[in-house]
Amino acid sequence: MHNQNRTHLKVDSLPHIVVTPPGPKSQQLHHRASQYMKGYSSQVRLFPVAFASGKGYTLTDVDGNTYIDFSSGIYVTGCGHCHPKITEAIQKQVATVVNCHDFTTEIKVKLLEKLVEILPGDLSGIQFYSDGTAAVEAGLRAGRAATGNSEFVSFWRDFHGKTLGAVSLAVMSEDKGMRASGFFLAPRPDCYRCPFKMSYPDCGIYCADFLEQVIEQESTGRVAAVVMEPIQGWAGSIFPPPEFIPKVRELCDRRGILLILDEILTGMGRTGTWFACEHYDVVPDIIIIGKGLGNGYPVTAVAIREERKDVLEKISASSSYGGNPVACAAALATIEVMEEENLLEKSAHLGEFILLKLEEMMERHPIIGDVRGKGCLFGVELVKNRDSKEPFDEAGKLVYQKAFRKGLAWIPAGHILRMSPPFMMPEEVAAKGIDILEEAIDETERELL
Repeated sequence: MHNQNRTHLKVDSLPHIVVTPPGPKSQQLHHRASQYMKGYSSQVRLFPVAFASGKGYTLTDVDGNTYIDFSSGIYVTGCGHCHPKITEAIQKQVATVVNCHDFTTEIKVKLLEKLVEILPGDLSGIQFYSDGTAAVEAGLRAGRAATGNSEFVSFWRDFHGKTLGAVSLAVMSEDKGMRASGFFLAPRPDCYRCPFKMSYPDCGIYCADFLEQVIEQESTGRVAAVVMEPIQGWAGSIFPPPEFIPKVRELCDRRGILLILDEILTGMGRTGTWFACEHYDVVPDIIIIGKGLGNGYPVTAVAIREERKDVLEKISASSSYGGNPVACAAALATIEVMEEENLLEKSAHLGEFILLKLEEMMERHPIIGDVRGKGCLFGVELVKNRDSKEPFDEAGKLVYQKAFRKGLAWIPAGHILRMSPPFMMPEEVAAKGIDILEEAIDETERELL
């Protein structure tokens, strides 16, 4: 067994800032790249740092600054950056065979067998892809093939990808154009900002009941599937009430509709279990996984329940890069590392520790309206006033930039601060990250209030 991957710096020296970031080398590289590359994410636009390396729970930029990583490379490196076992598995496979389309390889067989072990219920029909959007689109095609129906219902502010079908499952905007026909959206539960102006638990989970009205009033009655993120990521780490997903499962069963769960972000231990649906004791008909599956190597998958898995034969499911030997080696090694190093337990334990710190911090800062988390997935919501709950976007940007400048690499979402540290991060390092966050919030309050 490999030793757990640790950073080369001592804990008491983290973070290590040698020049105010983004430093001159970062700015120069970003300027060169931006002459050609367009469409950067908001996190890069707000803080254009250029990274040189990552190790364990740290990232180091080209100017020599080392950051505590509270993003896991945007939810992908739960095992830490450049874990030695995963790195070795990738290197070994690259030297053997890189791609042979969808022909069988021994490493793919081993990964398939291991995935069936950890997937919930009887999810046993599997196909691999190289990005999340392709897996989502395959899930939609499988839903149509399995039911003979062509419509889909999804939820406000869920995020499923950037191709036409995936975009049509989510919020639309002027630049995205019109939603594809046959796609309908229902209000998403958000107990902090209930779209129905109700309060949990007195609401009786009205959002689940309203979903049925959306199906009845907006669709033609030919709904193939309800598609959802069990926990919203892009929208700001928003957790549904515990009864919601089971009620959606019951509604789908009653109406002969499939339930597709997009666990690209929440799967592979991010919430303290292999998959977030395990918290709700629900098995979907189709599950989509990615991000953490290869610990940073691009590999995703769609899995369908035993009784329907042959529909994957009907939808031309294979792809040029999906399930290539290198991707399979990365994914298999990732699962083995998570088992050998008890990373599910560590994710859950670290999550409890960080959430307690965030709750204590909330008591000290009036701009924090809500904190939430499960496993190593967190959200901190900044507001101008706790009574009005008015989003404080300006504060969100400032806190993100200030904390990054102090050595915390992480993820913005407007007024919601998102955090997703690697599961193997020691508590003392996580505590330092929270201290940096609080310093940034304190400075922002003094500037804006």
